[in-house]
Amino acid sequence: MKLAMTAIGYVRVSTDKQADRGVSLDAQAEKIRAMAVVHNADLLDIIVDGGESAKSLNRPGMAQLLAMVGAGEVQTVIVAKLDRLTRSVKDLCTLLERFERRSVALISVAESLDTGSAAGRLVLNIMTAVSQWEREAIGERTRDALCHKRNLGERVGNIPFGSRLADDGQHLEPDAVEQTALAEIRRLRSEGAAMRKIAVALNQRAYRTRRGTPWRLESVARILKGAAAPEAR
Repeated sequence: MKLAMTAIGYVRVSTDKQADRGVSLDAQAEKIRAMAVVHNADLLDIIVDGGESAKSLNRPGMAQLLAMVGAGEVQTVIVAKLDRLTRSVKDLCTLLERFERRSVALISVAESLDTGSAAGRLVLNIMTAVSQWEREAIGERTRDALCHKRNLGERVGNIPFGSRLADDGQHLEPDAVEQTALAEIRRLRSEGAAMRKIAVALNQRAYRTRRGTPWRLESVARILKGAAAPEAR
């Protein structure tokens, strides 16, 4: 008679509000128990990470899970959905590598995924690649949109020193006072003046930062680096 494989379940929620979206800890646990029955798996336990974000693997429950995997105590990890493990493609790849080194399969109920088979590993690799592509595509579209707004003279993020928000609340226009200080900073820098010396010179000429405070080395450095800080400090 074939022995049942040993399995461990893992559930996670980041906030109590997720219970309203069908991903409560109880709902996840129920799906995991049902999947364990389908696979004739001996479910040792269900590890819980409540109120934990998936932004990193630094979670108490995840540490316990990885310890059991590393010790060879389980053959299978079951989750209700992949994003309960992590939302990071990089972290998912890290987990899969650690599981593979210990010959541990990953089963995800929502995705009907079982990496214990070659087909399951292939599907997961494709899903991972598509997820990475989607993230990069979103990033490219966001950068293009922001570049387009900048080209139109619209505000993007914080207002850089030397500019102010126009009356329409969308576009930027030069701030005469700040532009004068900005021109002086650039002139002094072009002459080889150190940033501390520039700050002293600005203060001697009664120039002030956006907050109305005296200039400091850090204030000048921020301007010269083109940092889009809301205020020069």
